[in-house]
Amino acid sequence: MNFLRSFAKASKSRINNRTPFLLVTSRSFSQLHSQSERPSFGIAFDIDGVVLRGSAPIGGSPLALKRLYHECAGTLKIPFVFLTNGGGIRESKRASELSMLLGINVLPSQVIQGHSPFKRLVSRFENELVIAVGKGEPAAVMSDYGFKNVLSIDEYSSYFDNIDPLAQYKKWTSKEVENNTFKEMAPRNDASPQRVHAAFIVSDSVDWSRDIQVLCDVLRTGGLPGREIAHQPPLYFASDDLEYQALFPSERLGMGAFRIALESIFNRIHPNALEYTSFGKPNPSVYKNAETVLMRLVTSLYPNLQVLNLANGGDNIFKTLYMIGDNPSVDIKGARQAGHPWFSILTRTGVFKGKENHAEYPADLVVDTVQDAVNYILTKEHVS
Repeated sequence: MNFLRSFAKASKSRINNRTPFLLVTSRSFSQLHSQSERPSFGIAFDIDGVVLRGSAPIGGSPLALKRLYHECAGTLKIPFVFLTNGGGIRESKRASELSMLLGINVLPSQVIQGHSPFKRLVSRFENELVIAVGKGEPAAVMSDYGFKNVLSIDEYSSYFDNIDPLAQYKKWTSKEVENNTFKEMAPRNDASPQRVHAAFIVSDSVDWSRDIQVLCDVLRTGGLPGREIAHQPPLYFASDDLEYQALFPSERLGMGAFRIALESIFNRIHPNALEYTSFGKPNPSVYKNAETVLMRLVTSLYPNLQVLNLANGGDNIFKTLYMIGDNPSVDIKGARQAGHPWFSILTRTGVFKGKENHAEYPADLVVDTVQDAVNYILTKEHVS
């Protein structure tokens, strides 16, 4: 494929305010010294449907990603991050899994998940009771971020007899959270548990009927299920994807679908509309944070580089940032909204399977696989 012919002119610059949150960046990268050798670009990869489908690499992703490392030393050559709306596990664990599946060394600081921005809210809810919803280890994720009084919705629901009227018909059981890092709640039969101060949808709900029921109970009563109607506690979603590409041939319903279901039911049974905040792509702030993380990777690679202060009018150290994704309404829309220096590349290995560009959210470039995308970038940037 002649990638240069597929090149489309990037959208005009739209500089947005930056509100980055802190991520710890390891300095185990190779310490190069020549600023002239510093790449003037960075890359953000979506995961599901781009580099993996389930736990299987797709699109030549292992070979493509290895080209971003020094061949002999195995250290990072091109700054890149994984920018995904997925989650449910800690960034450190996701980095280890990606390293094993792709045969590269991925650091936790290179993994930005949909729930990563929840770190910003620790100062507000650090010691307050919050509940965490989703597959994987949602409470462990929040505890790792610094929330000191967090319960999974599985554990929280267990403190209320008959809160889930269908529980007796469900054959699965919930595992106890590893290392039991949570504070003890009131006795199981206590009718007056602690007030829930916020609910966080960390990852995809496993039990929609139970979770919608319990969340409606919590949100309608000011955080005290079974009590009178009261002011709704804050509700946060890690992302708002309607669908995503998994192992099944057609797309699966995502967190956005769960949000629509919860909102529709809540608004029918409560006088006030549901209030919530959604993070994740395509929110432009996610891309601005990814830019900040990539800048920190560059300063690790090149410790002598003086990064200019963008807020004070300095020039961006990146001429181009490439977003490689498979979902036009999420990955491509977000990159377009973020504006300069983002350049969007759409693959055909996930949600998008069209022959031509997407009509509503056209990418700057459409390719078959992530390997094609990396080949294009390195050729364009004159990197061997």
